[in-house]
Amino acid sequence: MTKDSAPSDKEQILPLLEETLDVSRREVTTGRVSVSTETHERTEMVEEMLAQERVEVDRIEINEYVDEMPETRQEGDTTIIPVVEEVLVVERRLRLKEEVYVRRVHGQTPWREEVTLREQRAVVTRQDDDVTE
Repeated sequence: MTKDSAPSDKEQILPLLEETLDVSRREVTTGRVSVSTETHERTEMVEEMLAQERVEVDRIEINEYVDEMPETRQEGDTTIIPVVEEVLVVERRLRLKEEVYVRRVHGQTPWREEVTLREQRAVVTRQDDDVTE
């Protein structure tokens, strides 16, 4: 069969088709994001035992004569400080006038106080601008 001739009954013409694909890339900016922080405050109760120490002073009158100056001494938590005076007699003698007892007293006191705590969180916000290519 030639180009100009018509197809015969036995011959059929089949059209052939072809698809093609063209792939390309482009960069697109879709917007920006901003990051900020938020500070949140919360109140909590703090309970703690506070240690304390105070001093009690007792004066104990002795009024005894001694031959020499007594030394300061320690008995447990108590410090004993002798106080003497010279008394004029025909002769000079030491008389233990008194002792000062200094005792340490330990104790605890409960304490409550409200405190404010701060906490920060990051907040991300998308800012969609016009799309640029």
